Amino acid sequence: MMSNNTQLPIPSHFNSNQVGDVWRVPYQERVNQAEAWAKQHHLQPAHEDETRIGLLLIDVQNTFCIPDFELFVGGQSGTGAVDDNVRLCEFIYRNLGVITEIAATMDTHTAMQIFHPIFWINDAGEHPPAMTNISMEDVEKGVWKINPAVVPRIRQGDEKWLQDYALHYAKTLNCDSKYPLIIWPYHAMLGGISHALVSAVEEACLFHNVARQSQTHFEMKGSNPLTENYSVLQAEVLFDQNDQPIAQKNTPFLEKLLEFDRLIIAGQAKSHCVAWTVDNLLGEIQARDAKLAEKVYLLDDCTSPVVVPGGADFTEQADAAFQRFADAGMHRVKSTELIN
Repeated sequence: MMSNNTQLPIPSHFNSNQVGDVWRVPYQERVNQAEAWAKQHHLQPAHEDETRIGLLLIDVQNTFCIPDFELFVGGQSGTGAVDDNVRLCEFIYRNLGVITEIAATMDTHTAMQIFHPIFWINDAGEHPPAMTNISMEDVEKGVWKINPAVVPRIRQGDEKWLQDYALHYAKTLNCDSKYPLIIWPYHAMLGGISHALVSAVEEACLFHNVARQSQTHFEMKGSNPLTENYSVLQAEVLFDQNDQPIAQKNTPFLEKLLEFDRLIIAGQAKSHCVAWTVDNLLGEIQARDAKLAEKVYLLDDCTSPVVVPGGADFTEQADAAFQRFADAGMHRVKSTELIN
C-alpha cells in the first residue's frame, strides 16, 4: 500500500493465533528485537520521513475486539474484529518502514454515563437492560427517567436540569437522524482490562515505536457523562437544552490528523465509531478543501460492522457510509495493497 517501499517480512514473534486473546506483552524482549530489526532492515527514524504517513487506529480495544468481551464486533462472519486485527498487525509489520506515526483512539468510560443502565430507572426501580433503545417518546412519557442516585454526581446535583436534559438529548438524536439512545453494556471501563488495546496490536505499536523511534499517540474519547462519543472528533450532542455547550469539537486532534501527507484508517466498529469519525473528518475536509479527502485511505479489510446475532445488522449502513466516503475522494483499499 505504500509508495517507493519494499514491504518488510513479518517478524517471527507475531502469532496470528493469539490475536483473539489477552496476554502480557514482553516489553523488553520486543524492544530488543525491534532495535535489531531496525538495524537489519536499515530503518530510518520516523522524523526523517519525507512523506509523513499516519495510521489511525479507532478503538482497537479488548471490549470491541476480543470474543466474549462486552461489545465484541463479530460482523457477519462472527469473527470479524479478530480477523481484522490479524490483517492490521500484519499491515503494521509489513509497512513498518514507512508508517510515520500510529495514533490510537481509546473509548473511555465510567459507570455513570447517559448510555449505561445505572443512569436510567423506571417506576418499578429497574434499570434498562443492555441494548435497550430509549426513544424521545419513552422519556416524554416517563417510561425511563433519570436515576436520582446519579444526580449528585452530575451537574452539581440539579435534578430538574438533568431530567430536562435527558429529554433534550433524546430529541436531539431523533431530530439529527442519528442512532437512537442505546443503553450499552458497561464497556471500555477506565482502569479495566476491557479498556486496553488488544495485546497483539499493543505489541505491534511498541515494535513500531522502537524500530522507527516514533511514539504512539493515544487519544481518549467518551468520558463525558452527558453524551455518547462515537466519533473521536465530535460528541453526539454538543449543547444542552439552554444552548449551552456541554462538549467541544476535538479540533487539536483533527489538526494533527490533517498534518499527515497520507492518513490510513482502521478499527472498530465500521458502522459506528469508525463511520462517525470518518464522517466528521470528511465534513471538516470539505469545509476546507475537498481535495484533502484524497489523502485518506480506509482499510476495508481491517474493520467490521456491528451485527447482533438474531438482532440488528448494521452492515448495509456501514457499506453505504464507506461508499459515500469513497465518492467524496477517499480511497477504500485492502491492507495488502500498495498506495500509489
